[in-house]
Amino acid sequence: MAEKSETVNINVQLAERLYPLKVLKSDEEKVHSAVKLVNERIKEYQTLYDGKDKQDYMAMCLLNFAVEHENLQHSSKDESRLLEEKMIELEKILSGQL
Repeated sequence: MAEKSETVNINVQLAERLYPLKVLKSDEEKVHSAVKLVNERIKEYQTLYDGKDKQDYMAMCLLNFAVEHENLQHSSKDESRLLEEKMIELEKILSGQL
């Protein structure tokens, strides 16, 4: 029986360049999906900003994903705060009924 922490060697292609990676077997599908997403985003940038270097497209992609990550973190914090406020309200209502 294989352990969850088993790693596999894979090769991925980003911006027409091959990269060998060692990833957790459980993450392999996610890595391939992420590679596909990055390559799609790079193609979008190539269409929008013709004549740039591949590294420019990679940098633009990286910055875009970092901004998306920041937005998700802030959104998650806001949702957690809202949930906590609702739980406090619910506790007040329930304690008043007892």
